[in-house]
Amino acid sequence: MKTPPIVSPEEWHAAREQLLVREKEVARARDALAAERRRMPWLAVDKEYWFEGPAGRVSLAGLFEGRRQLIVYRAFYGPEVTTYAEGGSYPERACVGCSLGADQVAHPGHLHARNTSLAFVSRAPQDEIRRLKERHGWNHIPWYTITDDFDRDFDVDEWHGTNAFFREGDRVFRTYFINNRGDEQMGNTWNYLDITALGRQETWEDSPADYPQTPPYQWWNYHDVHDAAK
Repeated sequence: MKTPPIVSPEEWHAAREQLLVREKEVARARDALAAERRRMPWLAVDKEYWFEGPAGRVSLAGLFEGRRQLIVYRAFYGPEVTTYAEGGSYPERACVGCSLGADQVAHPGHLHARNTSLAFVSRAPQDEIRRLKERHGWNHIPWYTITDDFDRDFDVDEWHGTNAFFREGDRVFRTYFINNRGDEQMGNTWNYLDITALGRQETWEDSPADYPQTPPYQWWNYHDVHDAAK
């Protein structure tokens, strides 16, 4: 392995400052892209979709759990999961990539504080999902069983992907979709919020007029404090 040159502290800090200029450009571009997402048109969801959850049958609207926004990740866990060389197969294991993604999911309590719910959905029955969550320490992730054409209708029947939805009264709208390498960044609270229609809902963001916003830092809290406030 050919390593980079070894330099003095002064040279190292100079190189760091030079790279920081580019990093800030990327951060500003990322913020601008999120602002464009908040201005994307919405797609009305006029078809009903149903899932099985730990407490029984629930609709797509029910996955919101009373909140305005919903993020749904389609995780491949079910008979369609093939055997991996060293990891096993269904029902012992889910897709290795989806499992890596699940390991990165932050506590949903922080999303709840921004009026946003998170759900994973798969083809496996609830008994298997419950055992999988316990095995891997994923009990903080709400995880439902797909029972109809949801995966096909929302572009996640053949590959993983994350859909964002918005609820206005009884109406549900699809507001964004990201998949392929775009899913690599999912799991972090900020990246989840950046794909939603309302964003992080902080005053520094470039959002359409009248979108809900509060000062940064003021809403940040421990996840159990967020959940206790529900």
